[in-house]
Amino acid sequence: MARCGKKLLLAAATLLLGVSSAAAEDAQVDTIKDVFQHLRTCWKPPPAAKARPIDITVVVSFNRSGNILGHPRISYESAEASDNDRLQYRIAVMEALQRCTPMPFTDAMAGAATGRPFAIQFRSRKTSPPTQERRA
Repeated sequence: MARCGKKLLLAAATLLLGVSSAAAEDAQVDTIKDVFQHLRTCWKPPPAAKARPIDITVVVSFNRSGNILGHPRISYESAEASDNDRLQYRIAVMEALQRCTPMPFTDAMAGAATGRPFAIQFRSRKTSPPTQERRA
């Protein structure tokens, strides 16, 4: 009986894992927090061999069906970023947006989000850069 119970538990766990991963892929975006969480799942920063870690912010709007409305606009990049760093991170941001759209909005969120700009921060640094202090 214990052996049968373990098999049943294992089968249930396997089924549950399959359902939860499918649910995560099909998860509807119902809040602003969900928008950011959904985009975070698509973010893949460039490898350190290609670019130094920087912070970058993009402003993007969506239509009711969750597609990008207009053109995303980079509004911030770390000041110390080189031209190569900026290029690599801009490419990574656009790839993340492509992977995540159309955004799977619920009907309510589609109405609320349509045409509204979202400023989305993509951070790849673990900590803030050290500040440079001036001594008197």
